[in-house]
Amino acid sequence: MIQQTNERAKHAINTLEEVTAAVRAAFGSLSTEELNRRPHDGGWSVAQCLDHLITINTLYFPLLDSMRVGPPTPTAWERFSPLSGMFGRLLVKTLSPDSRKKLKTTRNALPASSTIDAGIIDRFIEHQSALIERVRGVAPTVDHETRIVTSPLAGIVTYSLADCLTLLAVHEQRHLAQAKRVLTAG
Repeated sequence: MIQQTNERAKHAINTLEEVTAAVRAAFGSLSTEELNRRPHDGGWSVAQCLDHLITINTLYFPLLDSMRVGPPTPTAWERFSPLSGMFGRLLVKTLSPDSRKKLKTTRNALPASSTIDAGIIDRFIEHQSALIERVRGVAPTVDHETRIVTSPLAGIVTYSLADCLTLLAVHEQRHLAQAKRVLTAG
């Protein structure tokens, strides 16, 4: 099982690295104005998509940090939640870049509403390094498939650590695709 676990973590890391490279290539030379241009439908700008990812992923840092030395003691809800598998599968499907359904985020994960400077690209790249380092830093004794974690966005939502890492990756792919659509919409 641990062998499989490492493969899911490697896949998430590879995806995070691919998103980082794609952000650098697609948006690295854009001006502040271009990064903040919003689509006509009122959606987020490229800069807001990146700011949102930094904001939401940072909420996962304490969770990942708690697993650096081994599996932390699960909460009662994490031990007994009968819905963890369902939540994980549903969120992975819903947040997938293939799903074009508009979703609302929680208040604590909203991006900045004002102009975001062009330094957002460098901040995103630095953030990605910190996120990847935390994913790599999860102790090898933590079984990603059986370790249930609580979402930092909704305390009632639980899923496996493996699903958590997949969520982080597909969520980034989703917003990368959204940001690219903003550019092509002109």
